[in-house]
Parts: sequence; C-alpha cells; structure tokens
Amino acid sequence: MSDRSVAISPPAFPPNVATRSPAARPVAARTKLLLEGPVLSTLLRLSAPNVLQLLAIAGMITFDGLFLGRLGPDALAGVSLAFPFMMLMQHAANSGMGGGVSSAIARALGAGRRDRADALVCHGFILALALAALFSTTMLLGAPFVFRWMGGEGEVLSAALSYSNAVFSGAVSICMLNVLGNAVRGTGNMGLPSGVIVGSVIAHVLISPLLIFGWGPLPALGPAGAGWGLMMSFGAGSLVLVAYLRSSRSLITLAFRGVSLQWGLFAEILKVGVPGLINVVITNLSVVLLTGIAGHLGREAAIGYAMGARLEYILIPLAFGFGAAIVAMVGTNWGAKQYRRARAIAWTGAATVAAACATIGLIGALFPALWMGLFSDDQEIIRLGTWYLRIVGPIYGLYGLGMALYFATQGFGSVMWTVTANAVRLLASTGCALFAVYWLDLGAVGFLIAIAGGFCAYAALTAAGMFWVKEPSAPPMK
Repeated sequence: MSDRSVAISPPAFPPNVATRSPAARPVAARTKLLLEGPVLSTLLRLSAPNVLQLLAIAGMITFDGLFLGRLGPDALAGVSLAFPFMMLMQHAANSGMGGGVSSAIARALGAGRRDRADALVCHGFILALALAALFSTTMLLGAPFVFRWMGGEGEVLSAALSYSNAVFSGAVSICMLNVLGNAVRGTGNMGLPSGVIVGSVIAHVLISPLLIFGWGPLPALGPAGAGWGLMMSFGAGSLVLVAYLRSSRSLITLAFRGVSLQWGLFAEILKVGVPGLINVVITNLSVVLLTGIAGHLGREAAIGYAMGARLEYILIPLAFGFGAAIVAMVGTNWGAKQYRRARAIAWTGAATVAAACATIGLIGALFPALWMGLFSDDQEIIRLGTWYLRIVGPIYGLYGLGMALYFATQGFGSVMWTVTANAVRLLASTGCALFAVYWLDLGAVGFLIAIAGGFCAYAALTAAGMFWVKEPSAPPMK
C-alpha cells in the first residue's frame, strides 16, 4: 500500500493547538505516527534504518582506507588531504541543504499542506543541482592551491588531485542522492532512502577495488578509482530516488511540469539550508585546519590525526541517523503547533545520540589499536593516533549532544544559535591548538587537548541555544 493511499482523520491536538484549515487534506498514517506516537520508541523505530545506513557509510570509510593504504603511505596521505572536502560535500547535501528540505517538508505536512510539500520537492531538486555546480567549480579550480597549502607535494599532491578531480567531476550524484533522500525522510519514511544509500555504498565497495587496482581489461586508476566508484554508485542511487518520488507510492511527488517556482518556497528551504551549509563548512573546515596544524608537527602527526579523526566521520553519520528522525519528528510537531512535544523529542534525541557517541569514543580510547591498526603499521602514526583516541575519544558524548541539538533546531526552522555554537568550537579548537603548538610548545598532546576543549564548548553552547528558540506567535484562540 502506498503512503499516499493511507489517510485517516486528523489527530485530536491538545487544547492549546490551533485547528487545521478545513481545506487541508487528511493526515497520512505516517504523519500521525510523528504527531502522536510514543517519543522514544518512535524515535528509535525511525532511526533504525538510518543507523543501518551509518554502518554502510562507516564501512565505506574503512574499506576506502584499506584499499588506498595498499597503494602506500603517499597515496593514503594524499587522499587524506582530499577526503575532508568530499565529506564536506556529502554533509552539505545531507545535513545542510538536505536538512532544509526535510525540515520544510515535515513542517508543511504537519500543517496539513501536502500541496506545498509537493512543490518543495521540486525546489529541493533545483537546489541540489546548484549545490553540485558550486562544489564542482570550486574544487576543480581551487584544489591544487588548497592541497599545497595543507602541505601536499610530490606524490602526495598527485594522489590528492587524482581522487579530488574524480569526485568533484561527478558531484551531482552525491548532492542529488542526499537531498532527495532527505525529501523522503521529511515524510517520516526513513527506510527507503537508507536502503538506497546502503545499496549505493555496497556497490561502491564492490566497484572501487576493481577501478583502483585494475582487473582484466580495466586499467588501474589508483586513487581516482575510489572517486569514480563513488560517483557511479551514488549516481545510480539518485536515479532510484527520482523514480520513487515520481511514482504513486510516494507521499510527496517530484513533478517537473506544472510547478511554479516561487522565491517563498526557496526561502523556506534556504532559511534552514544556508545556515546548515555554513554549519557543515565549519565542521569540515575544523578538520582541514587542524590537519594543516598537525602537518606542521610532521607527516606522521598529520596522518595519525587524520586516521584518528576518521572516527569523527563515523560519529557524524551516527548523529545524522538519529538526527534525520529528530528533524522529521520535531518539524512535523512544530508545524502542527505541538511545541511542548517537539521540545521533548529534541531532548530525548539529544540524550540518545550523546550516549551512542560516548560509547564509541570510550571503546576507541580503551582499544585504540583496533582502529589505528586498520590503516597503518607505522608505529609513530599509530602512537599519535592512539593519543588522539585517548584524549578526544572520551569527549565524543558531548560532541554527539551538540550535533543532535543542531538537528532539533533544524526541525524548529531556527538554527542560528546552534550554528554559532559550532563556529565558536572552530575558533576555540584551532585557536587553542595554535597557541599550544607555537607558543607553549606542548606538541601533539597540547594540540589534542585543544580539540577536546572545543567539543566541550560546543555542547554547552548548543544546550543554551535550545532555550533561545522561541515558538512562532499564534493567533488568539476563539
């Protein structure tokens, strides 16, 4: 049975909730679950497919490191320079612009405006194309200068450019897969987009080694093979989502004809999406800048930090796994003017994500060789990566708390305070790292303590920011 075919009477809201417009269409069963289901169990139910997606993304990150590590330390170091920019694009499309699309659609459905939700999908599609064009143009032209600034030269620089050029030539596949996936998630359907992304990742893991090392008539493409494998598999996933959104099975419809483009609908997405993009840039820029600072401590320090920090890129999809559900649940209830329930969902989700991230951080701190041994057998690299996991890993719970509250504010449609908190984290981490390395001469230990301190500041400020988000003014009850 399709999502669109299931409709029931609107839920009975608490007395302080305004009644829906008589012209609004009936509420779909999936939307009713977001409005009335038990908070924790509904959150866990919706998050489960996204956590499966997390495992797939974690596998992709891990397997890419294993494959590229076989090409030697120069190839691994080069791809480590380009990797944060690929993840920047992934997160910009997913939790940045995609979060804006998901939030806008969830609030429209919560208010009973399915026609508006349909129009928002088309606007999101156009924004995905624009985002892909921005990343392709910027990175194809600017990557050589950026990678040199980060310390890349010789074979390291060649590997970085080889991987980067392949990835950003096909940027549209990553952007479209993530933005359209978030459009579907905004309806409360977490299973389909997660399944498509899992399938795309599996295809990437199967295709990439053939392209990296060559097979039969296929030439060995080296680091570029990992990039092309990603583009091919994610491009196929994008086509699956386009087909679904144009079918009768989807609660919302992606139409290319008869849709009037409206600045108001672009603005509805961009008011969350643009700050979300800024937030993603801040998150990834912090890794880029900190990698650059670590590089001045030596190549081994840079690789050790980069390999340890790859665990952060597993935390981010984990937070997104819950965060996508948080956005849909909070946004739908916020649109329906169930403000108290929306806030309860936000704090429940934040506590859940914090506990999950803390568990991963503590495992990494207690058993660092399990992670670092996957990427290198160089003892100095392993030693520095181990210090990272033991100093920063125990703070991961606070990082998870901050990320979950950011997704909650996406659902509110007001992310300025939590984005500001992330900017403060960037300034605190990089500023204190520079001070510790260059003025206090504390070396790698001082550098890592600065990173941990930034996560602490982030959690405190995002928690404070939750109290600064105000409910929209409502007309007086009759």
